[in-house]
Order: sequence, then C-alpha cells, then structure tokens
Amino acid sequence: MNDRAGTPATAEDLVDLQELVDAYYSRVPDASNPEQMVVFGTSGHRGSSLDTAFNDAHIAAITQAIVEYRAQQGTTGPLFIGRDTHALSGPAERTALEVLAANGVTVLADKDNGYVPTPALSHAIIRYNREGHDDTADGIVITPSHNPPRDGGFKYNPPHGGPADSDATKWIADRANAIIAGGLVDVQRQEQASPGRYDFLDTYVHDLADIIDIAAIKRAGVRIGADPLGGASLPYWNRIRDHYGLDLTVVNPDVDPTWSFMTLDWDGKIRMDPSSPSAMASVLAHKDEFDVLTGNDADSDRHGIVTPDGGLMNPNHYLAVAIEYLYSHRPHWRQDAAIGKTLVSSTIIDRVAESLGRTLWEVPVGFKWFVPGLIDGSVGFGGEESAGASFLRMDGTAWTTDKDGIILALLASEIIAVTGKTPSQLYRELTERFGDPVYQRVDAAATKAQKAALGKLDGDAIQADTLAGDPIVAKLSKAPGNGAAVGGVKVVTDRAWFAARPSGTEDVYKIYAESFVGQEHLEQVQREAREIVDAALGDA
Repeated sequence: MNDRAGTPATAEDLVDLQELVDAYYSRVPDASNPEQMVVFGTSGHRGSSLDTAFNDAHIAAITQAIVEYRAQQGTTGPLFIGRDTHALSGPAERTALEVLAANGVTVLADKDNGYVPTPALSHAIIRYNREGHDDTADGIVITPSHNPPRDGGFKYNPPHGGPADSDATKWIADRANAIIAGGLVDVQRQEQASPGRYDFLDTYVHDLADIIDIAAIKRAGVRIGADPLGGASLPYWNRIRDHYGLDLTVVNPDVDPTWSFMTLDWDGKIRMDPSSPSAMASVLAHKDEFDVLTGNDADSDRHGIVTPDGGLMNPNHYLAVAIEYLYSHRPHWRQDAAIGKTLVSSTIIDRVAESLGRTLWEVPVGFKWFVPGLIDGSVGFGGEESAGASFLRMDGTAWTTDKDGIILALLASEIIAVTGKTPSQLYRELTERFGDPVYQRVDAAATKAQKAALGKLDGDAIQADTLAGDPIVAKLSKAPGNGAAVGGVKVVTDRAWFAARPSGTEDVYKIYAESFVGQEHLEQVQREAREIVDAALGDA
C-alpha cells in the first residue's frame, strides 16, 4: 500500500494531456517490439501513447482488422461506436471513424457526440438485433475502463453485444499486427467521416423500467447519491433523475481527463476503480448524506456500493446480496436460470445458490463467458469479483451482455425500497446463515517462464493433499461450469480455497484466497498456496 493511498491527487500526479495526445499521433510502433504490439486482454487492447502501445497506427490497424473480421462473419448491419472520458478516447474514435468510413461501414455514433457507457452500447446492439432486421449489428467501445488517465483502450463487441471471445480477438490482434508490420498499406482511410447518429442516452434510460423497479424506488423516496467518477455515466445519472423523478443527487458533476479530483489508489496512481476504498475515499466522505451512494468507473461497467451503516461494500458481498434478492424478486425469469460467477468470486455465492435451489455456473475470469447464458436467458445473473455484473430484464430476456455498473447501482436502491434494509444489512444476515468468509487477493513474484507455466498448469500437477489443515477436495484447471481452461489453478477444501493466475502485465502471479474460519486461517492458506504453486512449477 502506497503511503499516499486515499489522499487527493496533486499537480505532480496528473498526466500532461497535450503530451499524451501528441504522442498518440507522432509515435509509431516498432513491429518487432512485443511491448508495442496489439494485444487483446480480457477487455480489448489497452496501453498508453507515451509507451507507444496505444497510438494512431494501432487503432487504424485494429479497426481495419475488425472491418475484415466482421465481413468474414457476415456482419453487414450498423456498427455502433462509443467512447468514454479518457483523453485518448477522442483521438482513437476519430481514427476509427476515418477507417470505417473508407471501408463503407455504416456507423452509428452518439447523436450529441457525447460519451457512451459500455452497457449502453451493448444494450443498443442487443436491441437492434432483437428487432428483426435483415442484417446484424456489432460495436466498438473505446475505453480502458478504470485504468489511469494516461491509458487508452479499444474493444470489439460482436453481434451478441458482449466482449468478443478469444478466437475473435486473436484473429483481430494477429491481423492488426500484420498490418502494422506491413507499414499500414492495407488500411483504407479517409479524412472526412460523417457517421450516422443514435440516441444511446434516451434509449437506455427509457428502457431501465424494464429491468429495475424504479416505481418502487420513487414510492419509497430512496435518497440516492451517484458519483460518475468523471466517467461516461454522468449524463445518464442526470437523465435518470429527471426522467423518473427520483431523489437523486450527482455528487460530482466534473469531467476532467486528468482526473485531478480523484484520491489516489492503493499504489499511489489515479485509477477510477469504484470498488477500491482508496480511490473512493472522497466519495465515502458523503456516505451519511444518502440512503445509498454509488460509484462507476470511466465506462460505467463497474459499480461501487456505499451505505451509511457499512461504508463501501466488498464487491463479493454485494454480488451475494444482489443474487439472493434478484432470484427471489424476478418471478418471470426461467425457473432453471443459473447463477453465473467467476471461479475467483466468493464461495458465499455458492451457498446462496444452493439455498435458492439454483444451479451455480462457475466460469473462468472474463465476462465474455457469461454471454451465451445471458443471451438465451439460461443464466439470470453473471458477476465478477472485480465489481462487474449484469442480469436479465424483468421478463427474463437479455438486457446487456457486457457489465453494467448503472443497473447494479440502481438495484441497490430497489433493494432498499422493497426490503427496507440496506445491502450491507442484508449481507450480515447472509453471514449469519452461511458463515462469514474472509477474502483477499495478493501477489507473488514470478518469472515470465513461471507465469507461462502457471497459465498452462494442470490441476493434477498439484501434489499436496491438504491445505491449511483440511483435506483438498478439488484441484481445478478447468472451470466447473463450462469446462474452459482457467489459465491457472484453483484448490478447494470444505472451509477455504485459493486460485493462482499469472498477471498479464507484471512479473507476478495473483493469489485469490478465501477462508470461512478467519483471518489467521486465510493467511495460512495464502502461505501454503505459494508453496503449493511454487512446487508445482518446479524449475520453470
């Protein structure tokens, strides 16, 4: 933890916006340098122009690759495009529009040239494709999510509306890198681009009554505070307040690409993570002024929930409460609709699912795994421990297939209105029934070779039979829900578990661990986890 974590940013912490944008246009990636290549992670390509990792050449090449990919797939409908409030998002959008226009792609951008949250774009794709057109739509979201102000991000959402799967992203990344290596000669581009327009804001806000019991919130007079954290949700919260007549206050109305109003995250960086107590320190100062206070990141796909009695809720805790509430208050959902969670999310969700008589669908890290179930209604809720989730409309049909921090924030108000209790109060009731787990993620040093080996590690390579004094009951390298590789391992006992996954950006591996015994037991699990993983990796 950095000594300045949770303290206000100073001038020295702020990125030079002019330098950032100048670098976007002036720096050209070296195709032989792996750090300057296009790499799609769980949510698209991310990087900084200052590192020559997110520049005009990258975006032109990625966009051309997307044009070719969608043509291969027979996607001939409109491409929805939206950007968040990061400084590099505007230049990247202009680059993409020029390439899309030259390739003859029909593009729909925001009607007021405003910011577009990730969930609003996913919602638009699903809505269009549900209407029975002869063609299908897809989209591009320009955002690095909660990343620092120096970063940019670029993500492709195919016709299902959610994050592209690994087959698609690998094809797009490989083609983009080949285009860059070829000097961009394959890029078609024109200076003038005049996209069509789409009303993301009003369409999304109007449809919210189909997924959230807003009438109940209004009747109960729930006092809501919403902090967009300088992100794309700002105009959406204003419109939600005005359209539905809610007692809703936008706590921070500022949009500043340097995010000078933020408090520093755990590592001393500016990061718009609404689940981080350090990043949310200034928001927490208002916790007693509202019945519920919420935060969103820059593209609004993450949520933070603050209550007067509990402060900032742990994401795992809120997911458990949301699941228990939704499956008890959505009678039109399919009776066999499963509960989706990533395998590094809390086991209290498993116990909630069992009590509800619902199937638990446990998948690897990455929201893309929830897409098929959300599309066909076989999964009612999909959630990640990193404060990202979405769920179905009241009638059991798809709302978004990408994470939606706005509906998760509004759901907290519905829960208060209907139950008369805050989500943090309801979580304490869950712990009385199912136990009170302690959860933490820590990092352990690893070489690149060790990270590569861990990503391919088979559960059978784990030799240990016990963990923190208890027999090991499962050693997983594939997710129980869909059989997909987890990119690491998960080791489970009846009272605890740990999962180990390599970091995609640092020379460490991540250890997620949870204990239903207590803090000391959790620390023992973490110590033994390192020993177990290191032994399995051997001389890698």
